[in-house]
Amino acid sequence: MSGGARHTVPVDVHLILRRKGEGGPEVLLSRRAGPVYATGLWHLPSGHLEPGEDMVAAVIREAREETGVLIATRDVTVAVTVHHHPPTGTRSRLGVFFEVRQWSGEPQVMEPDRCDGMDWYPLDVLPAPMVAYCRTGLDTYRAGLPGAVHFQQPGDTVEHNPDGPDRTLLLPGPATGAVDLPHRLRVFAEMAVGRITEATDVSWVRSGSRVWRLTGAGGGTWYLKRHRGRKFHDREVAAYQSWVPALGHRAPRLVAADPTTQAIVVTTLGGHLLHGMALAMADEARVQRDLGRLLRVLHGSAPEQPAESATAADMIKRHLEGARPYLAEGDEDLVLSLAAAYAGLPKPVLVPTHGDLQYRNVLLGDDGQVLLFDFERSEYATVTRDLVRLSDTWTGRPDLRAAFLDGYGRLLTPVEELRLDCEAAFDAVSGIAYGTSHDDPEVTERGHRTLRRLHAAHRP
Repeated sequence: MSGGARHTVPVDVHLILRRKGEGGPEVLLSRRAGPVYATGLWHLPSGHLEPGEDMVAAVIREAREETGVLIATRDVTVAVTVHHHPPTGTRSRLGVFFEVRQWSGEPQVMEPDRCDGMDWYPLDVLPAPMVAYCRTGLDTYRAGLPGAVHFQQPGDTVEHNPDGPDRTLLLPGPATGAVDLPHRLRVFAEMAVGRITEATDVSWVRSGSRVWRLTGAGGGTWYLKRHRGRKFHDREVAAYQSWVPALGHRAPRLVAADPTTQAIVVTTLGGHLLHGMALAMADEARVQRDLGRLLRVLHGSAPEQPAESATAADMIKRHLEGARPYLAEGDEDLVLSLAAAYAGLPKPVLVPTHGDLQYRNVLLGDDGQVLLFDFERSEYATVTRDLVRLSDTWTGRPDLRAAFLDGYGRLLTPVEELRLDCEAAFDAVSGIAYGTSHDDPEVTERGHRTLRRLHAAHRP
């Protein structure tokens, strides 16, 4: 180690504000103007850290100052890091590019003395002229890689030049599969289950949580899950501690929980994921019947509670704002009419629920029994709220609905039937708003499929 002065570099933050366009994903770019570096060139909203400021706070501040949009900390995700050296000067700099897909407000030019244009551009058809540094970050982002080195030489242009020398070194991330764990998570997990010899990332591609399958020195296996936020951590821990034990061997058991890292270790289940499994009609009906029995146990695992208000309809207007451009004719009228009907229903009782009951959270055990996992959305809610996403599997299959209710031990009352339709409509609109803004076609199509079904059921 050298005893001389340590090398330091400035840190920039860059905002990749992303939305879904007609031809694919689009990003927001602004054109520099006035007496600033790279005037006349397109660039991402960006800036430098202020003294004592962290990177996330900086990108949120820059977004507000340059574009007027408001961003919540939970919606900021790190995308790319670029080590850059400009063609002039002697110092390099470190640029951290953050992706944001949810925000409040419409982007607009907030600093006209520094910016004379702002618009959305397809990620695959970026405009010219563009700052080479910015273009490197976006090219790295499009390649799905975590970082790059971009050291320009004297005589290179600040402007991106596709015909000039390629100064970009793209950097791959670690190999998938067997991975090492972040230090604090490894310490927590090994305190819970002993020395770990292998950790394999098995995270669901669309989830904000991270999940690893752990193998211990003695051959035992567990799952380590780091939640996306405090709310999901607290919900899952509370469910495992209070309601899930009623399911016995048909759900994981909580081994340890750590509120500092917002992580848990749970036991494994033997079986195959029901999502994507091709079953004969009779076999799927049997699965639905068994699932009905299991859900009845969960719903009865703690005393019922009275609902304070019909909160499920409270956020429908916000979800409609996000989904409106993608709704079919008559969809909004249908949803609003169901929202009005929902407000007139008697207050329901609430029970312990799974919160995200769909095939991707269900296993078909090695002994043929249905097993449940992933309780991070568990909460006291209506019985019907727990049937909303499962009911998508009943479309065109009345035998599956009948089998489930047979296993559940009772039919739904007329009030519950209407409540289920209302809650399904709310979930559909929420799913369309989320799916279109997060490039999730499966969730989007499920929402459209639900609305088509509800149109048929509520046709005048």
